[in-house]
Amino acid sequence: MRIAVVTETYPPEVNGVSLTVQTLVSRMVEDGHELQLVRPRQPGVSTLPPSRPIRELLVAGAALPKYPGLRFGFPAGRALAREFAAWRPDAVYVATGFHTRFDAYAGAYGLGPLTSLLHYWLRHLHNSSGATVVPTAELRDCLERQGFERVRVVARGVDTKLFDPARRSQKLRERWGIAPEGLAVIYVGRIAAEKNLELAIKAFAKIRELDTAARFIWVGTGPIATRLAREHPEFYFTGLRLGEDLAAHFASADLFLFPSLTETFGNVTLEAMASGVPTIAFDYGAARAHLRDREHACLVGSGNETGFVAAAVAVATDAGMRRGMGSAARRAALALGPERVTRDFVGLLAGLRAGATA
Repeated sequence: MRIAVVTETYPPEVNGVSLTVQTLVSRMVEDGHELQLVRPRQPGVSTLPPSRPIRELLVAGAALPKYPGLRFGFPAGRALAREFAAWRPDAVYVATGFHTRFDAYAGAYGLGPLTSLLHYWLRHLHNSSGATVVPTAELRDCLERQGFERVRVVARGVDTKLFDPARRSQKLRERWGIAPEGLAVIYVGRIAAEKNLELAIKAFAKIRELDTAARFIWVGTGPIATRLAREHPEFYFTGLRLGEDLAAHFASADLFLFPSLTETFGNVTLEAMASGVPTIAFDYGAARAHLRDREHACLVGSGNETGFVAAAVAVATDAGMRRGMGSAARRAALALGPERVTRDFVGLLAGLRAGATA
């Protein structure tokens, strides 16, 4: 098939959406499909050398207000019309809207009054398409209750060869200041207001009361990273980590705290699973879809901050529980390969194309 992918975020930007789209694009190319990528032009970046040729259209864009690390594209209707008329894609996939909960993010950036308008606009946009693709049945049901139509579930996967407990490194742990039997608590993701990070800080403070040698490792960048590093010199901030380096950081940790309530999915949840690291998370998104409470992780009712802290302390102080959860999580992750995800996604596009031409 000829597939055009229109996305507002793509590497070298690093976030769950950009990496998900890049993986999908790369695997579709490897499977023999022709790909066109449309994305905002990024400062200092012209085109990215793909593993195989990809037709690429860069459009004008600007940084998101209060979030300079992410960009949005300006309207480019004429350019897209010319490009699609010349290339004639079989399907156009617009990676926006419910890859990211822009509606939920609004309150974290002082834009809460715009939530109703965002819902209206997103519903109009998505109902104009052949289908809206979401990663979980939970999100599908939520959107259908709000009037979204033709919502289809395509699950996500994780690279279990990259994220692997075998990448655990004592040298890396020593760099963090942790002994072989010490406790490394980790957060991986954007360090931003919408991630509810004060709860993770609160949970770690309770852990530290019982284990003064425990360390909190923060992997990622974001708008509030500098402030948190200044306010918490006892934390270890690694900055951005990618590929095998990121995988080693995950595998070298003992407990993953994920306090976010604004995810559509949460790719890092699967990466922690594959790395054999137990997770404390709220019961929604990827956690609800793939983690089993008290087997792979501790899942807490949405917004139950007291429960989140208590679960974090319970797992942090029980090494046997952590090992059991980590091993079970790794075994479960082995069934979540990304190859199946790509096949399901292309199958959905092919079905929509067949329906449109019937």
